[in-house]
Amino acid sequence: MNAKRTHILGLAIALTATLGFSGCASTSNKPAFSSGNVAYGDTAVQENLTNEISSNDFTKLSKSMTDSLLTSALIRNSNERKKPTVTISQVKNKTSEHIDTRTITNSIENQLMASEAVEFVSDRSEDELVQLELQRQTQSGEYKASKSAKSGQAEGAKYMLMGEISSIVKNAGDIKNIDYILQLKLIEVETRKKVWAAEDKIRKTSERPTF
Repeated sequence: MNAKRTHILGLAIALTATLGFSGCASTSNKPAFSSGNVAYGDTAVQENLTNEISSNDFTKLSKSMTDSLLTSALIRNSNERKKPTVTISQVKNKTSEHIDTRTITNSIENQLMASEAVEFVSDRSEDELVQLELQRQTQSGEYKASKSAKSGQAEGAKYMLMGEISSIVKNAGDIKNIDYILQLKLIEVETRKKVWAAEDKIRKTSERPTF
């Protein structure tokens, strides 16, 4: 009887230790919260809270597209003294999710500007603000004519960069796959020729909880 009780007690201790270990393992990557339930996380670490597209995914996709364009023949063969001028259109969201595509658009633009391989011209939304500033300088009467910006000095972009992000969703039992596809293309404004295009994709898989 004592041997049986000892055996049961040993199993209970082992089970408790196992549960305790697994619990620690599942929380080891959690940030340390303060008394106000707020913590800083590492934005470079891939987050897996949901299967929705994340800021890390934006970074990966935008870098892939930027690298592809910068290594294209169009950029490699361009004259360094006369860099290609580009305007960018906000990436269109073709998924069923709410995605702030301005974030990924800005990320692509920032990385291309940092490369110093192209020069960007303001897009349509920025043009409205620039136009207001131009009117303020030329029509308010508060600025010297020789020191204010002049109308009609803007240079049109030679190329327009545009694209879209779409998704393909597949379900099989408790498993759900979402493929996010980012497609970009560069169009020569004057001739309407598509001079470059590329795409990249990521897959996010999630499993429905069983409890």
